[in-house]
Amino acid sequence: MNTEVSVLYFAKSAELTGLKAEIITVPSNISSVQLWQDLENRHPRLSVLRGKVVLAVRQEFVSLCEQPLSLRDGDELAIIPPLSGG
Repeated sequence: MNTEVSVLYFAKSAELTGLKAEIITVPSNISSVQLWQDLENRHPRLSVLRGKVVLAVRQEFVSLCEQPLSLRDGDELAIIPPLSGG
């Protein structure tokens, strides 16, 4: 079963995709690693953030691993790249 989620891109991820947000359709049971791979397939330039990015689903941080996520229609996925600062 597939579900529609809103993807929000911040900082470098927005720069790399040229988008601030988009709606995508993905399997409702997908691991965070598979979800990231799907995003990289859609936006190959995101690959430079692999291993550095943080995902947040429904405003909760999710580590990139094989543990399945249970996504529902309308869920919000935030792509948060590393932030620089002093």
